[in-house]
Amino acid sequence: MTRTVLLTGFEPFNEATINPAWEAVRALQGWRGEGFTVEVRQLPCVFGLANQVVRDAVDLLKPDLVIAVGQAGGRAELSVERVAINVDDAAILDNAGQQPVDRTIVDGGPAAYFATLPIKAIVREMRARGLVAGVSQTAGTFVCNHVFYGLMHHMAGAGARAGFIHVPYLPEQALAFPGMPSMALEDIVEGLRAAVEVALAVEADVVEVGGATH
Repeated sequence: MTRTVLLTGFEPFNEATINPAWEAVRALQGWRGEGFTVEVRQLPCVFGLANQVVRDAVDLLKPDLVIAVGQAGGRAELSVERVAINVDDAAILDNAGQQPVDRTIVDGGPAAYFATLPIKAIVREMRARGLVAGVSQTAGTFVCNHVFYGLMHHMAGAGARAGFIHVPYLPEQALAFPGMPSMALEDIVEGLRAAVEVALAVEADVVEVGGATH
């Protein structure tokens, strides 16, 4: 039986012309590994609409694994997210001109959801492949966290794994910000390959330090 993997990546936002999340995700469209195949979807960087696109894709494809991917300018590593929180608090406008502040994503929903990916095993494998990676304790409060929370809420009890990974700027993006960290597209793509393969193969996550002091 072939398992279906759904990867999502956002369109460019905040007046950018490229988004490394989408560039990496779309590079994996149609990738077939041992017992699985990958489908990808681009998400609008729009509160509400992005979650509808995710729900529609999940309902259509009925994937065994979903990994949403977003840009985190300023981060130097592939950030495998641990937790999504039930709040929108946008520091900038989304692509529809919305800027929700202190608004719940799902009324009556739990305060947070943990990713159901083996996050530490994924980070370990990324590092074994020579990539800079780590566990992240916050996905922010913009559309990335909005989608992460919405995905986990929709997938709750479905028996499929899901989570979120933030990726750094591409080198061409970082040129506009002296000193800003970046990562080559091929490394981001390799990191997503590692995440998919580990999430499909590893049942129980490894127990090792992945926390932070602040």
